[in-house]
Amino acid sequence: MKTVLHQLGRYKRDTLLCIGLTSFEVIMEILLPFITSIIIDQGLEASNLPVVYRYGILMVVMAFLSLVFGALAGKFAASASAGFAANLRESIYSNIQTFSFSNIDKFSVPGLVTRMTTDITNVQNAFMMLIRIAVRSPLMLIFSYAMCLIISPSLSLTFLIAVVFLAVVLGVIMVVTMKIFNQVFSKYDDLNASVQENVSAIRVVKAFVREDYECGKFSKASKTLYKMFVKAEGLLSLNNPAMMIAVYFCIIMVSWLGAHYIVAGDMTTGDLTSLFSYVMSLLMSLMMLSMVIVMISMSMASIRRISEVLQETPDLKEP
Repeated sequence: MKTVLHQLGRYKRDTLLCIGLTSFEVIMEILLPFITSIIIDQGLEASNLPVVYRYGILMVVMAFLSLVFGALAGKFAASASAGFAANLRESIYSNIQTFSFSNIDKFSVPGLVTRMTTDITNVQNAFMMLIRIAVRSPLMLIFSYAMCLIISPSLSLTFLIAVVFLAVVLGVIMVVTMKIFNQVFSKYDDLNASVQENVSAIRVVKAFVREDYECGKFSKASKTLYKMFVKAEGLLSLNNPAMMIAVYFCIIMVSWLGAHYIVAGDMTTGDLTSLFSYVMSLLMSLMMLSMVIVMISMSMASIRRISEVLQETPDLKEP
């Protein structure tokens, strides 16, 4: 991991700016439902239009700031991840130039091609999610739950049940899919090997009329990759049903218990409205966090393969 992250180089600044701007974006978004509850309770229900105008303008300003922070964070995230990937490709290519034939045979040409293309693309995507969503989701999760505790500590226990349920389901899914994705990247080498051998030796293939054999060889490697991806993606698709179960459970419980609290005078309409917003933010952040963990799990295999090339020393050293 250290070997790979060392290639970040001058893009450390963009990475830190992305993390900082994402944090400000989350703070703006978290405060919006709280302002909404003030408008409902102190403005609309009290027929106080000055309060509605004042806090309405504040909401517009905060929403605009959130938009600006989010756009800038996305820009710096793209710059940092693309630059990181470019540095990795350059470092791998430069190191390959020093390899002897025995070093190349150790990795194989298709294996080196896979590392410079598919593996680096996976690391680039994972790095972008790491500095954007992996920063945004935990902050959103913590702040949303903190606001729920401030509004209604008793109703917050409902969200805790949903969070534990989602964490268990997503944890099981991720453990299984990680094993599958670790096998997938080794199969990419077989696919690239089939293409590389067929293209480089096309004259020999045609001379011995081996087109059907080569097509069958490629088809076998492609079908193996297809089946593994279908299995992994099929398991990942269970995320959405689990998410919907948690969301509707929270909505029903908040609606039922919140109605009783409002009738009893323990909660205002504005508080209940903001609670619904925080419920969705809390559960969606957990869902996004699970996606990040899956993506990072996928990229760990790629990081190991890239590190092997970067740490490889040539068997024959130039004097």
